[in-house]
Amino acid sequence: MGGKTPEELARDFLRVAHLYRLGILPTEQPHPRTAGLSRWALHDLPRAVEVLKSIDVEALETLHGHAGHIDRLAAAMQATLTAGRRIFLCGCGATGRLSLSLEFLWRQENGNGVSGNGHRDQVRAFMAGGDVALVHALEGFEDHPAYGARHLEQMGFTDGDLLISCTEGGETPYVIGATERAAELSSNAPYFLYCNADSILAAHIERFQRVYENKGVNTICLDVGPMALAGSTRMQASTVLQLAVGAALLHPQESAGALIEAYTGHIADTDFSFLTDFIATEADIYATGQHLTYRVRDYGITVLTDTTERAPTFSLVPFDQLKERLPVHSLCYVSLDNATDPEDAWSRLLNRTPHSLNWPDVDPRTTPQYLQGFDFSAGAPAQRRRQIPDRRHHEFHIRRSGNRMELRLQGLTHTLPVNGLPDLHQHLLLKQILNIHSTLVMGRLGRYESNLMTWVSPTNGKLVDRAVRYVQHLLADAGQADRTYESIVRRLFAEMEASEPGESVVLRTYRSLLRHP
Repeated sequence: MGGKTPEELARDFLRVAHLYRLGILPTEQPHPRTAGLSRWALHDLPRAVEVLKSIDVEALETLHGHAGHIDRLAAAMQATLTAGRRIFLCGCGATGRLSLSLEFLWRQENGNGVSGNGHRDQVRAFMAGGDVALVHALEGFEDHPAYGARHLEQMGFTDGDLLISCTEGGETPYVIGATERAAELSSNAPYFLYCNADSILAAHIERFQRVYENKGVNTICLDVGPMALAGSTRMQASTVLQLAVGAALLHPQESAGALIEAYTGHIADTDFSFLTDFIATEADIYATGQHLTYRVRDYGITVLTDTTERAPTFSLVPFDQLKERLPVHSLCYVSLDNATDPEDAWSRLLNRTPHSLNWPDVDPRTTPQYLQGFDFSAGAPAQRRRQIPDRRHHEFHIRRSGNRMELRLQGLTHTLPVNGLPDLHQHLLLKQILNIHSTLVMGRLGRYESNLMTWVSPTNGKLVDRAVRYVQHLLADAGQADRTYESIVRRLFAEMEASEPGESVVLRTYRSLLRHP
């Protein structure tokens, strides 16, 4: 905390709080259909799974209405590649991970040099914090537009290149900084995609107004409404963004509308009810102090994305580096069965050599040495057992077997047909399955109240605001709706100072305010 007292930190935040008060945005609001989600996770898993799936389908149906914008994005991408220039994909948090996933898929489809879609090195993705943020969230980066601009330049972006920026909310400073710098550097106008209505963003978020009114930036609004779990934009928002940009990048010769319609129909027709047993089994493993390793081969980046995003969403211990015994360890880990060592695992995860920001003056976790400390190779399960010798370990296998995707956990097995599904659709299918699965696993462990992310870690301005708003919701339900935003901020920072690792700061603050009005 830089030596500052909680009161000083609270005052610092309140001076800039107007930049992060985002409760007006639909993606930050509770979804009207999931008010009972935490209760269903415990007592009615079939209902919970079905409601979450139906909200996913509704988001995909909404995306279909934007197919014309996606076709124009595809044309801009193709023109850039044909001219021999490069496409850069940029995001932060969940949108950063979807950007890296799309680069992975591009390289997978263009692995033999030049093809009809261009050379594999013509598409490059980057995210706030660098590639290490794929596996270890570095949320503090997103508050700084200068970091986005600096990262873009470090990646070698020049005139003629095209930047595709994704931000679920439409307000992320890092992504905006990269977008504005791209508009300055290149005559090829960048695209800026987001999931809240233009009218709401333009009326309330000044930094969005700058982008929206910038004639050198193309904006695409994919408004999908509230998330199934309030603020958890890793769910519906990142799904529609990944499908939109993925359709334009990977299938430019096909109609976006047809691609979206086909994928939506596939999701609607897929029976997700098998997840109930998998959810209950994984939740029981964690509830009894045991650990789990996801064993993957074909879908590594998608599995790693979901498991990484659980830590900041639910205040879990993030992935550790398998070097020594620590006081606490992550509940789960990921192992690539075909990777021989850490370096090989990173290359297989990304389909390229990893990039580190190497900004130790900003954060020591951005160095190449820190990144290479993570071992997701085939040897990871054995290392985890040595690292945590006094606990039972289990394995969740997810892999493609012939024309089917197979999931195995303890005695449970389920297969899903994927014959004829493009790789983009296969990864999105697994993403949606894992999003529903992990959200309800965490619900069974009590990691949210109703449909509010009450275990969110307030590690940046946006997340501090989110934590304060959730305290406000809980207080209102308890008949104390008169608490001011400022008073909750001050109590939140005081409780952050006193909280234990892994404790819900939102619930601690709420209970403190109930006890001491």
